[in-house]
Amino acid sequence: MDQVSAWLHEKNPGLDGPIGVDEDLIEARLIDSMDFLEFVDLLEEISGSSIDLQEVTIDDFRTLARVKERFLDPAGHAEAPAG
Repeated sequence: MDQVSAWLHEKNPGLDGPIGVDEDLIEARLIDSMDFLEFVDLLEEISGSSIDLQEVTIDDFRTLARVKERFLDPAGHAEAPAG
């Protein structure tokens, strides 16, 4: 999740401090429509799996907790990278 948090901080340079795992990334405008596909690419790179946008909903990207559960946990959709 460090890579995801770092990316969000990079895209939001005025953001200070950590992002809460249950903070709504979309409501807080930490991810906007212009950055969404880049965010999906980042998750695909981290997980090593492609994300079929036909099989997900916006809620799968709403919080760090949901992103982790849906895309980065071994029991979720994608396998976590080794290491």
